[in-house]
Amino acid sequence: MNDKVKELAAKLIRNFNDAELASEVRPPLYDTMCTRLAAGTAATKLGASIDIVAAGKRSCPYHFHYAQEEMFVILEGEGTLRVAGELLPIRGGDVIFIPPGPDYPHQLINSSSAPLKYLSISTRDDPEVVEYPDSDKYQAIVRDNASSRVFAAIQRKENSLDYWDTEP
Repeated sequence: MNDKVKELAAKLIRNFNDAELASEVRPPLYDTMCTRLAAGTAATKLGASIDIVAAGKRSCPYHFHYAQEEMFVILEGEGTLRVAGELLPIRGGDVIFIPPGPDYPHQLINSSSAPLKYLSISTRDDPEVVEYPDSDKYQAIVRDNASSRVFAAIQRKENSLDYWDTEP
């Protein structure tokens, strides 16, 4: 391969089978091996990741995005999509579409005895606010590109300040 081909490949191609996975564990409910695939690529408006969720566990809290739209492609295994207060069975081959907004809070749960592997694809709209209905938290995120956070804050409604707090 010449230098230009190598450079293009590095910016545009990721193989999720070769990606180095990181363990994210928070007992008792959360246990996943995952990687962000778009980091370091030319992508500025799309994100992608792979998650392999341990049997009986979850990868992230129940939440919804105000800006970001998500798609999940179930590659292997079976589980449950918790969405809009309901539990839907999912299995390998399913493609799940989650639009932004409060109508579709969601969470993928591995309710089986084998690993659940899925590919997430999402828009990377900025700024982003994520709400967590189970814990009554909000997260505000601003990025300078598809992977670098410039600002991120998580708090509960009751911690909100008055608009004029400490202003002259």
